[in-house]
Amino acid sequence: MKKLLLATAATALIAGAAQAEDIKLGISLGFTGPLESLAPPMAGGAEIAMKEVSDSGLLLDGSTVTSVRVDSTCIDSAAASAAVERLITTDKVKGIVGGMCSGETGASLQNVAMPNGMVMISPSATSPALSDMEDNGLFFRTSPSDARQGQVMADILKERNITEVALTYTNNDYGKGLADSFKTAFEANGGKVTIDAAHDDGKADYSAEVGALAAAGGQVLVVAGYVDQGGAGIVRGSLDSGAFDTFMFPDGMVSQVLEDKFGAEVNGSFGQNPASEGEGHDKYMEMAKAAGVDGSSVYSSEAYDAAALIMLAMQAAGSSDPAEYKGKIMDVANAPGEKILPGELAKGLQILKDGGDIDYVGATSLELIGNGESAGTYREIEFKDGKMEVLGYR
Repeated sequence: MKKLLLATAATALIAGAAQAEDIKLGISLGFTGPLESLAPPMAGGAEIAMKEVSDSGLLLDGSTVTSVRVDSTCIDSAAASAAVERLITTDKVKGIVGGMCSGETGASLQNVAMPNGMVMISPSATSPALSDMEDNGLFFRTSPSDARQGQVMADILKERNITEVALTYTNNDYGKGLADSFKTAFEANGGKVTIDAAHDDGKADYSAEVGALAAAGGQVLVVAGYVDQGGAGIVRGSLDSGAFDTFMFPDGMVSQVLEDKFGAEVNGSFGQNPASEGEGHDKYMEMAKAAGVDGSSVYSSEAYDAAALIMLAMQAAGSSDPAEYKGKIMDVANAPGEKILPGELAKGLQILKDGGDIDYVGATSLELIGNGESAGTYREIEFKDGKMEVLGYR
């Protein structure tokens, strides 16, 4: 009888081990391009979540999770689509954290992810156009749409009694979408946009663009661009020529790089980026510091949440197949259920394994609305004494 019990136990162990997988998750971000300084902390955030889940031993009968990074370039849709195709066809990933920028994200989704039935959760693609894009239930965002950011920007300017601004935006889906939503909200608040002009990235000289913006005038120059590319070039040209000395910086400009490049030169300038406060945010910051990741970098916490959602949804579905777990993402992200914070993924996995419900709050106080995008909160910043200071959240 004892031998029979031992044999049965051994068989069960073998069966359990056979079900465990080495699950690969793709990370498609712009490691080169106009936001290359933001990509490493974002990838690091996603990989913190993957390690946390792997170390727990609780995902799908002891499955482990490893990352495969590819460079989306952020702006080259063809290169991004090719990179995502490699993730799916060659690396056999079961989900993708990405893309990073709106245009390449939409292209990768429609050209590659949808035909292959692959789930993508973007930490940072914010174009309002993505809200209504056909996605077969495969696409989600842990960042809010720029339809909301535009309204936040308009409200900040109104509170500062700024009634006239010049606006420049990077010439792509992100820039155009944000510029449109901002202009609509600002004018509805009674403001006037003296000029809204696109600028291209990668130029050595922006004097012509700055000259046109200066001729139109405005109390503030709104720069809806990229801190590693044309946005920084516009700011430098404006400062050097004396065209503007006060700027509003949306999310694509808000990072440590902005402070490093301009510091006290932009004192009095202000802006905002998606971010949250509270226990989840604080826990993530501690975890990121311990892992050597800059958790304060824009969209790093959103990347942690994106990876966490994929793995929790797998557990809820009992499968790593995107066709099976895509329908669980909204369930694990929202109430009802036990609230799950960063560092508590093992707790969430166990609850789901036992048949319970969770409400994943994560690092960004996450709540998915509409077609699977974050409701979002924003951190308001201002430059004082050469440093980027946090004024509050809204």
